Formats: sequence, structure tokens, C-alpha cells
Amino acid sequence: MSISRRDFIGAGATVAAGLTLGTPAGAQPLVGVVEHSAPVVPPNRPIIVSSANGIRGVAKAYEMIGKGADPLDAAIAGVNIQELDPTDQSVGLGGLPNEEGVVQLDASCMHGPSKRAGAVAAIEGIATPSLVAKAVMDYTDHIMLVGEGAKRFALEMGFKEQNLLTEQSRQDWMRWKRKLNPDDNWIEPPAGDSGATHGASAEKLRYDADGVPYTYGTINMCAVDAKGDIGSVTTTSGLSWKIPGRVGDSPIIGAGQYCDNEIGAAGSTGRGEANIKVCGAFLAVEFMRQGMSPEQALIRVMQRVIAMTEPRLLDERGRPYFDLNYYAVTKDGRYAGAAAYEGSSFAVADAKGARLESCVYLYKRSERPTKRPISGTMVKP
Repeated sequence: MSISRRDFIGAGATVAAGLTLGTPAGAQPLVGVVEHSAPVVPPNRPIIVSSANGIRGVAKAYEMIGKGADPLDAAIAGVNIQELDPTDQSVGLGGLPNEEGVVQLDASCMHGPSKRAGAVAAIEGIATPSLVAKAVMDYTDHIMLVGEGAKRFALEMGFKEQNLLTEQSRQDWMRWKRKLNPDDNWIEPPAGDSGATHGASAEKLRYDADGVPYTYGTINMCAVDAKGDIGSVTTTSGLSWKIPGRVGDSPIIGAGQYCDNEIGAAGSTGRGEANIKVCGAFLAVEFMRQGMSPEQALIRVMQRVIAMTEPRLLDERGRPYFDLNYYAVTKDGRYAGAAAYEGSSFAVADAKGARLESCVYLYKRSERPTKRPISGTMVKP
């Protein structure tokens, strides 16, 4: 039986609308959500939306788009700021390494007008994986390259190899390694060494019970130009101290970011393992296709994540021990950021300038579990 593209899209929307999302146990109403399914102001374009660590990047991207740059080129230039900043230990140069002390990076991008995408995963020695992902998109018939193959491709394309492990990140890795086993040959850190020394920023890193830093940090950026064309990119060094070869959601098209030039774009930061299972960025765009506002779409995705989370990662009330942030923008310039818990922010740049705004959320900060069964310290069996 043949089926037209129109019928296929309509059927897909019906299936998506029928997803059993449910409301997590004890979930608050859509706290902080401001409905604007129908814009009450003229289209707000151009506009750039990003995770909070992209505050400098959204300003750069907005400036570039104002001068006629392609939205994807502008978004990538925006995330390059963080990739090349050695003090940001969640992306690029200076990213926190895997359990063997090696920095492995992931990134993906999508270009709305051309409907193309590119990604790299577990790439080593190249500080700007977002640009390598775009090179995969521009110069190959593939979408994703990984590991040694991705690095070889990058070098053939003219990217320069460099040591990505800064002294700061090496010290943090050594501190984590010393904590692994009290009977190993590593010397314990001095008393009072909290892990918050050496200039590490609490805004970028979290600390486990032993004061060892870890991060799920990532940067996602979505851009819409004055014509309504869209580009999106996500880049990360991934979960710190990860098992070598671990790949999160960032390089997975439809999970870490997704872009549809007819609708909008979305992306995420946080626990990639939770996001991969729901294809969160794709799902957010599909919800917006059905007419949901960005806030509604992102909250529904967050509910879906929690519904798909295994019990070991939820407290007795069904609240997650982890956090996950989403960002979305529509073709007409509406936008939102969302988080599981109150207190997160995201970056936006438009005619009003670059600024941070508060994410909508499911639960109040006071309701976040204080004890979690997992930590950034990887425990070997």
C-alpha cells in the first residue's frame, strides 16, 4: 500500500500525540510557564538561544547574523568561544577527561535550509569538534564519524592536533583517581583539599561528597535568522571520568539537538543517557509542530524523560536525582528553556541584547532529592 508524504506526516503527528507521557508523581503544575502559543508581538527574529554557558556565544552569533552570516555558521562560532576557553571544563580545550585521563569530545550540528547534518563522537586532540561535525556535513555523504576515524578525517581536513588536557583538568583527574581505592598506590590529597581549589568554577562543575569535581556540562545553541532559516549545534566533553568510548546525547541527531527549518530547533544539556532514550530534541520539535508553545513542548519532553527513567535514578516520590535542561526556539522567534528543577537559566540574544533568562521547571528547588545513589565518581565493580 502506498502512502503519501502528507499522510505519513499526519500519521506521525497522531502517534506522537498519543504518547503516554503522564505526570510524574508529585509533579508541580507548569510552574513559571508563560503561555504564548500564539505570538502577541511581531516575530522576534533574528534570535539565538543557548545553554547558560553560551552567554558570550549568543552575543557573537547574533552579531554575525546581523551581518548576513548563515545561522549555523553563527551558532558554531558562538560555541567555539567555549570550546577554545581552557577554563570551561565541560567542552573542548580543558574538558574533563575520561577515566584514563584522555579528553574525548562529541558534537553534532544541523542546517535547516539544506536539511543536512553532521556529527563526531569520541574524537581526541581536536579542540573544536563542532567545526569537524560541520566538515562531515559539508564534505561527506555521512552524518557521523567516531573515534580514530573522526580524528583522521579532521587532520586530513586541516584541523590541528593539540593536547586538550590542561593542567587544571589534569589536577582534577588526579584528585578523582586518588579517591578511587584506599588500597591503591596513589597518595591521598592533603586534608582540607576540597577539590574546589585551582580556580574551578562551581557554576561549571559539581562536586561529589569527597569534593571531587565532575560535570555533565555541554553547550547547545540554536539560531534563527531574519528570514526564518535555522541552525543548531551541540558540543561537549561529556561526562567526566567516563568509561573510554562513552558517547552521550550531544552527537546524536534528534537527541542532543535537532533542527527543522519549517518548525524550529531544540537541544539539551545534562544527563545524556536519560535524553537518548526519548530522542528529546526531536520530540520537542515534533510537539511544537503540533502547535505546542516551546515551554509546553519542553515540559512534556521532561515528563517523558522521567517516565522513561529507571527506578534507581528516582527518589521515592518519582523525582530524578539528576537534572536535564532543554532549550527550544520556533521559526517565528518564540523560545524557552526548561529544567527538571527550579533555578536553572539559559542564554538568549535578540534585539534586546544578550541576557540570561530563567528556565521553566517541573519541581521547586526545595523538592530536589538531597541524597543521590550515583555520583560523578565512577565506581568500578
